[in-house]
Amino acid sequence: MKLRVDVMLKEGVLDPQGKAIGHALGNLGFSGVGDVRVGKVIELDIAETDRAKAMETAKKMAENLLANLVIEDFKISTP
Repeated sequence: MKLRVDVMLKEGVLDPQGKAIGHALGNLGFSGVGDVRVGKVIELDIAETDRAKAMETAKKMAENLLANLVIEDFKISTP
């Protein structure tokens, strides 16, 4: 089963990479760009046919490795 894990910094956590991208977009003439946040997408292909079990496995993976729960949130979905 294919799953997608989206990891983003929590609200209130400074995102220097997002700020740099936002600044660069302005320098390139893209006006009207507000706050820019940068995250990561992890696509998993789990050898599980039961959706609930696959989601639980992906949740454990995210909690243990894929996301830093102190500063990041994650969301699991099917692509």
